[in-house]
Amino acid sequence: MKGYRIVILIVLALMAIVGCSKKDDPPEVFSDYLSNWENGDFHAMYEQLSEEVKSKITEETFTERYENIYDGIEAENLQVTPAADQNEKIEPKGDFITFPYSVKMDTVAGQIEYSHRVTLEKDGENNWLVKWNTSQIFPQLSTGDKVKVKTLEAERGELKDKNGTGIAINEEANVIGVIPGELEEDGKQSKEKLAELLGISIKEIDNALEASWVTPEVFVPIKTLPMGEDDIEAYIELPGVSSRVEMVRTYPLGDSAAHLTGYVREISAEQLEDLEGYTTGDVIGNAGLEQIFEERLRGKNGSHIYIANSSGDLKETLAKTDPVEGEDIQLTVDAELQQEVYRQFEGDAGTSVALDPHTGEVLSLVSSPAYDPNAFVRGLSDEKWQEWSEDPDEPFLNRFTSRYAPGSVFKTITASIGLETGVTNPEKVRQINGLHWTKDDSWGNYYVTRVHDKAEVNLRDAFVHSDNIYFAQEAIEMGKETFLKEAAAFGFDEEVPFPFTIPASNLTNNGKIDSEVQLADTAYGQGQIMMSPLHLALTYTPYLNEGDLLYPSLVEEGEMKTWKEKVISKETANLVKENLIQVVESPEGTAHSAYMPGAVIGGKSGTAEIKGSKEDDNGNENGWFVGFEEGNSELLLVMMVEDVKNRGGSGYVISKARNVFEYTQ
Repeated sequence: MKGYRIVILIVLALMAIVGCSKKDDPPEVFSDYLSNWENGDFHAMYEQLSEEVKSKITEETFTERYENIYDGIEAENLQVTPAADQNEKIEPKGDFITFPYSVKMDTVAGQIEYSHRVTLEKDGENNWLVKWNTSQIFPQLSTGDKVKVKTLEAERGELKDKNGTGIAINEEANVIGVIPGELEEDGKQSKEKLAELLGISIKEIDNALEASWVTPEVFVPIKTLPMGEDDIEAYIELPGVSSRVEMVRTYPLGDSAAHLTGYVREISAEQLEDLEGYTTGDVIGNAGLEQIFEERLRGKNGSHIYIANSSGDLKETLAKTDPVEGEDIQLTVDAELQQEVYRQFEGDAGTSVALDPHTGEVLSLVSSPAYDPNAFVRGLSDEKWQEWSEDPDEPFLNRFTSRYAPGSVFKTITASIGLETGVTNPEKVRQINGLHWTKDDSWGNYYVTRVHDKAEVNLRDAFVHSDNIYFAQEAIEMGKETFLKEAAAFGFDEEVPFPFTIPASNLTNNGKIDSEVQLADTAYGQGQIMMSPLHLALTYTPYLNEGDLLYPSLVEEGEMKTWKEKVISKETANLVKENLIQVVESPEGTAHSAYMPGAVIGGKSGTAEIKGSKEDDNGNENGWFVGFEEGNSELLLVMMVEDVKNRGGSGYVISKARNVFEYTQ
């Protein structure tokens, strides 16, 4: 029993010796401290501090200081290592010993690296403890100083038209806001008057003031004033209301290019979850080219991590990365033409595409009606949002990326197929009697109709009078397989290569023509054909380029690109072009109202039935016109207006298109 007690005493003595050796081993204490630091164990670091230090800073304050600073600068890959030569022995000087160390970390502003020293002090129980001060975080940091992070915003690139005119630019604007602490006692009068001046509700002001970040002394932006509104006197004379000038995204063309430019908005919580490289408060493209070219336009923000003294002034920079400005993008669009075409719609629902028929450069993309994209940047009222959302003409619908039945403007393709396959001969005359035709009894009650009663019809007559029966008979003679194969060569069932997603046009719903009736309807642009306005415009380029179907371009590239080489022969292209000119120049032509003395205009008009049947007179009709000017003109124009029945049909559209051609003279 006595021997057992002796063993116990020896073990306890050894444990005491080991324990004392740990307390008395400054390098090990120093190593533990650095390890705790590198691992982000600030609680363990605090436990190693001297009692004197602990009397001056609580564990909560100590821990929060490190956490807040490291979170704020987005510190990663923290490395804290001894800086002295491992073979160099550092001896205590009395009750003190000082060790050098190095810190390296990655931050939002780049890498921060520094060297410093930490002193250990031996207390009355021979424990070596850390004499900490704020310089341990950063050597330049003193009591009362703060580590701050400032985002250096990259200026968003601008969208410019072919002549350098800005269509999505950065412009100074007056922002009206409220400083909560400066409002009168309840703020009621100021908010009521401000809401009236800004055309918004008091609730919208209250919602802004109730944001979690709002404090009494901060400026809370309420609304950015519209373009050109510089008089702020009526606002700032209200108690608590102030203003400041900010750079804001601006769309000078307004609603005339809304679906083209799109707009930016502050990034949403959902977008932040899905996208990398963004932070709260960033703006992001939400529609149109702003969204399509987001990566090129937005640039990359820089960051500045610095120490500010107690007065808030810059004391020293710790790390800084400069912003990378967004890229300016020059488009092929002509801003003046874009506005003129949109103006011609006068609020009508419809769409238009204009392009240079010799290069494929897109000169305008219009969708009507539209909305003002500036409202999404400068402040969109609840009332305006509701008005747009409930408008039956759907101003948010982008019609130039939609598909429609083309009607008679498709007949150029039918004629081209006939000429290429030898079925159609421009000299051949078809005998057609009356305004109705059906092949035989197998068609039942179905018949094809035409507007102009002419007994002998050749290709020119068929174009000039837009004779449905002629084109239907030609297609029947070609046969379903030949017609479908040759028509597909014009780019059907293929996605148009373009920045906007343009759905592929289709000739049929299931890849085949099921009957001769469907073939007849398809020949004059009805049946199951659905085409985008852009693709329709492209199918007319072969007639102006000796048979080549061009690639559409929206960004200045300086060269023409061919999408489909020799889709038709030069002879066919020229023949169809001459017939299109006759459609306008002939007094009997369906598009003669587009005729302009001194100019050679060619084109094709058409109406497309949208619903109903030949027995149902209540169906809607869309009116089309595709036109070009022969010679050196740089304009091929497609215009479509919805619901033209009882408004002049395609003639209603032709008058608008003629105005555009006159504008370009």
